[in-house]
Amino acid sequence: MQLRYNYRTYPDASQCRALARAFGCARVVWNDCLRDRKEAHAAGLPYVKSADLSRLR
Repeated sequence: MQLRYNYRTYPDASQCRALARAFGCARVVWNDCLRDRKEAHAAGLPYVKSADLSRLR
């Protein structure tokens, strides 16, 4: 038998700001890595692996 739980959070104003800041930073890193992969693809270079992106970013 598998159990599944649903959780819902209701952050206050300061927690909303902290979450927005954290997710904003993650989105910047995602966009930078996506740009690196697109540039490598356009240049005909091999696929950029996640480990290489981790070292770069």
